[in-house]
Amino acid sequence: MAITGADRARELEVFVAVATTGSFSGAGRATDMTPSGVSRTIDRLEARLGARLMLRSTRALTLTPEGQTYLGAARRILADLDEADRVIVDLGAPQGRVRVTGAISHGRHCIVPLLAGFAERYPKIVIDVHLTDAMIDVAAGQADVAIRSGVLPDSTLTARRLSENGRTIVASPAYLARRGTPRTPGDLLDHDCLNFNFRRTEPVWPFRENGIDHAMKIDGVMEANSGETLCQLALAGVGIARLGNFCLDDHIPQGRLVPLLEAFNPGDSEVFQAVFVGGPNMPARVRVFVDYLVERMRG
Repeated sequence: MAITGADRARELEVFVAVATTGSFSGAGRATDMTPSGVSRTIDRLEARLGARLMLRSTRALTLTPEGQTYLGAARRILADLDEADRVIVDLGAPQGRVRVTGAISHGRHCIVPLLAGFAERYPKIVIDVHLTDAMIDVAAGQADVAIRSGVLPDSTLTARRLSENGRTIVASPAYLARRGTPRTPGDLLDHDCLNFNFRRTEPVWPFRENGIDHAMKIDGVMEANSGETLCQLALAGVGIARLGNFCLDDHIPQGRLVPLLEAFNPGDSEVFQAVFVGGPNMPARVRVFVDYLVERMRG
């Protein structure tokens, strides 16, 4: 007997429930089925696809690589079905949940302050914010929108440019009183510099001297994976940091941090983009959220 669209949607719902709860019994409670009924549904799904989606043991259920890929697609399809129902019921007003992720520092300073205005404009959309410096896989359905910076890897995802941000080298007055103020990039060799611990060929800061751009290797006593952490260390007088201007807030105007070596600033900038699954089936709630960010962050 041929499988119907309703049957396939039910299979997706059951599969996502198993992946989410980690058990057939948990999925049964979530879908109002017996554990044996859940098991038969997964067996039927795997047989139809001709692929093993999960590995079963007496202790746990583990998704295979094929299962991980299918899970991302299943979540998107179910979300689209929910969105289609909501559009008809509510005469097209966007509603539902938008899962948003971004880096901790940029998210706190640049994204979170905009959310109150979005909530006022779209009261039926729930924004679920998860700020982390770990990489969240949008293509696998772990988030609807990710705010990312730098060069993005080639993928099937869509990206829209949001903003551009410069960087400034700073230190606290207490640090400068204790260690002196660097006047040229070369002076940094005698200072403690705070740097990110992301994987890279070597920790370098760019400078422009006599019209020539170059990068200089810096060293220090501490590293961190967050601009927020480096800013706190700089405020505490631990060392000199090179931070995104959004992270500095009012620290410079209020004298808590002092800009350094601005005459050698190459003027490089960090581009931030909203990354999401685009296409004709993009949920309206995701589209209006990205449009809102572009509107508010432009320039």
